[in-house]
Amino acid sequence: MHRYLTDTIKEKTALTDKDIQQALDIQKKKGGRIGEILVRLKRVKSEDVLQALGVKFSIPYKDEIKEAEIEQELVLKVPIAYAKKYELLPIKKENGAVLVATSDPLNISAIDDLRILLDSNVKLCIASSNNIIDLINRLHSREMNKAEDAVDELNEEDISFLSSEIEEPEDLLDVTDDAPIIRLVNSMFSQAIRDRASDIHIEPFEKELVVRFRIDGVLYNILNIKKRFHASISSRVKVMAGLNIAEKRLPQDGRIKLKIAGKDIDIRVSVIPVAFGERIVLRLLHRENVLLGLEDIGLSGENMDKINNLITKPHGIILVTGPTGSGKTTTLYSCLSKINSPDKNIITIEDPIEYQLKGIGQIQVNAKINLTFANGLRSILRQDPDIILVGEIRDTETAEIAIQASLTGHLVFSTLHTNDAAGAVTRLIDMKVEPFLISSSVIAILAQRLVRMLCPDCRIKYSPDAEEIKRLELGKIEAKNIHFYRAGGCDKCTNTGYLGRTGIYELLIIDDDIRSLIMKDTDSNTIKAMAIKKGMKTLRQDGAVNVMKGNTTVDEIVRVTQREGLEW
Repeated sequence: MHRYLTDTIKEKTALTDKDIQQALDIQKKKGGRIGEILVRLKRVKSEDVLQALGVKFSIPYKDEIKEAEIEQELVLKVPIAYAKKYELLPIKKENGAVLVATSDPLNISAIDDLRILLDSNVKLCIASSNNIIDLINRLHSREMNKAEDAVDELNEEDISFLSSEIEEPEDLLDVTDDAPIIRLVNSMFSQAIRDRASDIHIEPFEKELVVRFRIDGVLYNILNIKKRFHASISSRVKVMAGLNIAEKRLPQDGRIKLKIAGKDIDIRVSVIPVAFGERIVLRLLHRENVLLGLEDIGLSGENMDKINNLITKPHGIILVTGPTGSGKTTTLYSCLSKINSPDKNIITIEDPIEYQLKGIGQIQVNAKINLTFANGLRSILRQDPDIILVGEIRDTETAEIAIQASLTGHLVFSTLHTNDAAGAVTRLIDMKVEPFLISSSVIAILAQRLVRMLCPDCRIKYSPDAEEIKRLELGKIEAKNIHFYRAGGCDKCTNTGYLGRTGIYELLIIDDDIRSLIMKDTDSNTIKAMAIKKGMKTLRQDGAVNVMKGNTTVDEIVRVTQREGLEW
């Protein structure tokens, strides 16, 4: 059987006899299935193995199962824990049997149990594990009451239970608590994950409570709740975050750990007192988020080649700039993951640590014990590092230590809050850093923004007019020769027209001409003009490339680059 399966895989992949023998040797020593071993060795993709199994057992393989083709009542007959454990998804009834997707047609006992659960014969098809698990989570979470439905159930019930210690369910989808406030808050979290929200805002006003989600960087109104339920919702969130529910006059910060639809979620909680009560902002962090490669965050072409060259330099400072929420940390992590290897000692100091990086020492800033960026950086230098990441340069002391580190043979990555790349130089000078130190230590500055990407299922093609061409600074291009896309709206993107975000970049390389300007304490506009003259692509120009590719819209590029101030 092994040979038949591997021969089938070989027909459609680059698998070699040497790869097969290596997998067989591992199987002999440690056991396991040959297909899974080949996937683990990265010799083939899991889809290749599934397709081969389909050929072996004459079971059709489905590239993708669409949510629209599934009969939800069949899915709900199977307990979510069982369905996810054995990766079994009932799809629909056809010809007196239920069509069931599986990623493991060899698990005969689980499939036999499913026949009993469904009280029907079962016909199999094969699909990827990710596709099946994602659909199970989505369909079960859809069955869970939406937040607005939970609002309708609220009444003036006794809410004393909110102040007691509550043990969270293993998965929020399994919750069976009858208390409307608890159901409302849980539904809010579930809906936020389903809508891909990064933040939940709970905002009290004079007569109502407004709940907003930030999705792809933009806030949307989700719920309006009667003001009298504000205290109980606030108390519920505080209990979950381990905060003091009696303290309503001072700001509080906490953290909630949840599992929602099989996903581990860290929620950072910030509570502040405002005019009409306590305002709560919840930042959702997906713990299982995979690190993105440089090619996945929007870098391409010349910028990608230059960054790949810069991050292999033996020393110097590389700065990433942009406003809060522009993806600076993700870019820095992508750089570190690219150069991380056993022969390099990489240490970071961050506030907060957003991703756990394997093989890298990470320090969390803690102002309460005087562990600041500056103090932490001093300690890092005694740890024999090759590469250092400083989460943010906030003051002169941190800037000067970072510069000294770069001048003594270390590669230093850090961030600054400035609107464009050239503005970082001015910011450092404002911090009283000497221009000669900046010119001798900083090797590159990368400014970036995040723009929303068009939903590929509903984007609308059109021919731009001359005004739009002008706004993107595309030069003398005939409008009739090109096509742009605008946002549409469909169920996949929750009718926003956008799905996910990508980066646009402005990379300023500090060469001899730029160093000369820095030494003369030149203003940022002059530095930027020189960089453009030497071939630097501005944020708006890089954004224009994404518009031309159909990734985003003109309005989106203008929205995120309108504050730069040099070109318009």
